[in-house]
Amino acid sequence: MKKKRHVGLLPLILLAIFLGVLLGNFLPLWCVKIFATFNGIFGNLLQFLIPFIIMGLVTPAIGDIGKGAGRLLLLTAAISYFDTVFVGFLSYITSISVFPHLIGSGSGLSSVSKIESIAPYFTISIPPMVDVMSALVLSFILGLGISSLGSHYIKGVFNEFRTIIIKTIEKLVIPLLPVYIFGIFLTMTKNGQVYGIILTFIKVIVVIFILHILVIVLQYCIAGLVVKRNPFKLLYNMLPAYMTALGTSSSAATIPVTLNQTIKNGVSEQIAGFTVPLCATIHMAGSALKIVACSVAIIMMLGNPVVFQNYVGFILMLGLMIVAAPGVPGGAIMASLGILSSILGFDESEQALMIALYITMDNFGTACNVTGDGAIALIVDKIHNKNKIQTNTKS
Repeated sequence: MKKKRHVGLLPLILLAIFLGVLLGNFLPLWCVKIFATFNGIFGNLLQFLIPFIIMGLVTPAIGDIGKGAGRLLLLTAAISYFDTVFVGFLSYITSISVFPHLIGSGSGLSSVSKIESIAPYFTISIPPMVDVMSALVLSFILGLGISSLGSHYIKGVFNEFRTIIIKTIEKLVIPLLPVYIFGIFLTMTKNGQVYGIILTFIKVIVVIFILHILVIVLQYCIAGLVVKRNPFKLLYNMLPAYMTALGTSSSAATIPVTLNQTIKNGVSEQIAGFTVPLCATIHMAGSALKIVACSVAIIMMLGNPVVFQNYVGFILMLGLMIVAAPGVPGGAIMASLGILSSILGFDESEQALMIALYITMDNFGTACNVTGDGAIALIVDKIHNKNKIQTNTKS
């Protein structure tokens, strides 16, 4: 009996975009309105689910931080968070410097947020049960409480709730997402704006690809400076992990390779065995890079101002939110939908475009995350050994 082949989300998203662009030139208006109706219902459902996605993913993720090896855990988490936030700001600075030269004022995306131009046959209102920011604050309170008190009962409840949310994403949101994106691009094509938007997206993807290579080089230059070794030799040793992540698009699946190459770089087995699996969960610099750059691009394409104060809060929150990402399909972008809405003001159509643009580069972000894990392991190992020598000297 032949095994059933699993088609990944990326090919489905690309197929949805291609078919949306192709069929938008031929399908009659009544048919396009069917997909506009579906998009209206699905968009409302997505807005309803976002607060629950936040609570279901963020609360247990913060609760799990309470496990581990004390000071070493805090050190690794602090370096990971700092790197994610630093890369987020680097992505922001690069985006506001480069994208204005690539994104014309006539990109036409402003009409995407006004899909009423092709009105649906009917709409179904599904108001969220709780505000996004309320869900976020409650998730942090509960997560920190679970972490500090070690409440196994509440933790078990939220672990089961996380399983429900992940199943909902896997069985409902992800299968319908390509249809939703197909509807978005079908509508854009029917309105005559899609070609300029796709051309702009390609330019944005090229910039993000170059930036993610520069980020990896910078990470290893800093790590090489700390451990006083050739950064390019260290980076060369991590290439198998980079290529594996590029092929699998999974930090978790790449852990054995990342661990092996990190040990080859001279990190002790004890530190590598601790930091690599942990960083696969909490270090998401590559994901932050893509989310920030994509959001800036979409705001500029809408013709709206990019407000620095909004991005300060957004990037700082993003570094915490995407800790909940591993193990969930398109996890980083799904976990960030709440703050895209509450801080940057993205509606459901703009969130769908964010998902499409993000998933298109999913492999690059994962490879950047994984390769950066090796740099963090080098720094943690150096600091740990230094502290151990100082402790032994005092005793």
